[in-house]
Amino acid sequence: MASTRDSGSRPFLLTSQGWPYLLVPFIGVAIVLELIHANATAIFVTSALGVIPTAALMGRATEELAARAGPGIGGLLNVTFGNAPEIIIALFALNAGLHEVVKASLIGSILGNVLLVLGAAMFFGGLRRDRQAFDRTAATSQSAMLLLAVAALVMPAIWELVEGRGLPNPGDEIINYGSTVEHLSLAVAIVLVVTYAAGLLFSLKTHRALFNPVHEGEAAHAGEPWSIRRAILALAVAGVAVGVMSEILVGSISEAAEGIGLSEFFVGAIVVAVVGNVAEHWIAVIVAVRNKMDLAVNIAVGSAAQIALFAAPLLVLASFALGPHPMALVFNGFELGAVLVAVLIASHVTNEGESNWFEGLQLLAVYVVVGLAFFFA
Repeated sequence: MASTRDSGSRPFLLTSQGWPYLLVPFIGVAIVLELIHANATAIFVTSALGVIPTAALMGRATEELAARAGPGIGGLLNVTFGNAPEIIIALFALNAGLHEVVKASLIGSILGNVLLVLGAAMFFGGLRRDRQAFDRTAATSQSAMLLLAVAALVMPAIWELVEGRGLPNPGDEIINYGSTVEHLSLAVAIVLVVTYAAGLLFSLKTHRALFNPVHEGEAAHAGEPWSIRRAILALAVAGVAVGVMSEILVGSISEAAEGIGLSEFFVGAIVVAVVGNVAEHWIAVIVAVRNKMDLAVNIAVGSAAQIALFAAPLLVLASFALGPHPMALVFNGFELGAVLVAVLIASHVTNEGESNWFEGLQLLAVYVVVGLAFFFA
């Protein structure tokens, strides 16, 4: 995750990374609308906007702690909290029995990172440059890890397609697939968690230099660095706020989706996935504009790998305690096709070790096509 500090003497709220805090009033608005049982669409929109500043605060607090805890613990903090808003939203949806929304948000997050975020970073970063270079070894390592994780994630769906009742359709109600595929999903989740732990060892210990290039440096402070006490307090406040906003957001999804005319599938795959990590996505674009493509690629592809290797298995494990029954990793045909295409494209693009604005535009075009398919599904 990139640093959220900005240079210059401008107030932090007026910098390119401080804009999410302008949305803080929506937190109070969402709570009031929920208490008075207002229109579900209004509650959904305001709570979605309210998630953004809480996610930004969580990211800033995590970075401040990481800067003081050293590279090992700091990296672990980034891993733990980088995708925390998305995971918290998914946990509430899981408890509400919205399994298809949870799975759609997982796939949507992977798609958002490798198509939308990486595409936007390459496009805006390359507008004033012929090309931008990044460490090919580190990028291909992340892409390979993501590709292997997605291969594991699709196996329960393939089993259900061959041995079970077939794949679900977008918008299907909660489905109890049975103990066999649920146990298969559990086994896959455990393998992915172990793989993710090995990936942490690789990136933070044995091959740390690949993922922390010296030329990236540290961004300048917008002011005095935070104390550990202040960072921990901010992290706690952000965690509580994300939890409150997530509960309100999830509670309004079904009715709001119907009122807006969108399917729960589209809301989960596109809206929830983007909202849950919009602050970190924006940072990736900012550092790309500053010609720090190593960092931008690491944020985009690394965050997608975190979702596939950590968030998805974590939610499968949590589903054995939350919700009506365990969540099986059985994705529908749209999700499977989109994520496989996206990951293959990401592997091809990062294999070159350089990018330009046209490659970024192509990635964005693919994301739009996928979004349109999800919209009409």
